[in-house]
Amino acid sequence: MDTQRSGDVIVVGGGVVGLATAVVLAERGRRVRVWTRDPVERTTSAVAGALWWPYHIEPIVSARTWALRSLEVYEELARWPETTGVRLVDGVMGETDPDDVEGWAVGRLAGLRRATTAEYAGGNAVRARLPLIDMAAYLPWLRERLRRAGGTVEERTVRDLAEADAPVVVNCTGLGARELAADPSVRPVRGQLVVVENPGVRTWLVSTTPEGEMAYLFPQPGRLLLGGTAEDDVWSLEPDPAVAAAIVRRCAALRPEVAGARVLEHRVGLRPVRPAVRLEREVRPDGRVVVHHYGHGGAGVTVAWGCAEEAAGLAAPS
Repeated sequence: MDTQRSGDVIVVGGGVVGLATAVVLAERGRRVRVWTRDPVERTTSAVAGALWWPYHIEPIVSARTWALRSLEVYEELARWPETTGVRLVDGVMGETDPDDVEGWAVGRLAGLRRATTAEYAGGNAVRARLPLIDMAAYLPWLRERLRRAGGTVEERTVRDLAEADAPVVVNCTGLGARELAADPSVRPVRGQLVVVENPGVRTWLVSTTPEGEMAYLFPQPGRLLLGGTAEDDVWSLEPDPAVAAAIVRRCAALRPEVAGARVLEHRVGLRPVRPAVRLEREVRPDGRVVVHHYGHGGAGVTVAWGCAEEAAGLAAPS
């Protein structure tokens, strides 16, 4: 192996998990290249509502550990919200027992308490101050942090991991792993949301209807994100007008002021769900190392830093 290149790593996938992994590796002294099919602003991560909360991810015990480590990072980044896009915002998580949350968060969530009936009339709920991330600002900031650490980002479509000419390859391709890793267990869960002018909502809210339909309101700078859906095995990226109208109705039932808000944009993303996150090291017959790091479901933003550190350890064990 060329010793000059022995520290090289190629991270395939430029979403939030791939970029965070690349940053950790680069800041540990590795020479890192990110290959991404789409600009980071057009990855699945760019569509995320991006409230910190372990959602639609397994195994839940590991996910909570990764999430709490990521929380530490986001709390630090929230000191510079205009630059990083990370803010700490109060809100209410419906259909959630405070005792269950305290059982795994153990004093880590700022302001955690049972929500009052005035704050949430639907039953059990918690109020807390959590990271809420503006992905339009955060993803470019993350890319720039990688570049400052000496890493590079290249737009490139990869059809086979063997194309990556580095001793270590980290596979952060999300749904793309179905083909690149021959893994049919990773599948899409479609999410649709509506972006509207913010009529004055300052706190976030997540709720689930008795029928199991999701509703959330996430205030971001200059806009309000309304969601959402979780449609298993649906591949369409086209916004459905009927679904959008239903999202607005569900959100307006929680916050009537959004009923007439002007629609700015419709978004659709496909969460890469797997029975369990795949985070493992594979040594190929030619001696190259491939670290598989995908299947984060609806919690890629939430677990990104904790997962990235573990993946970096597999890519470059001490």
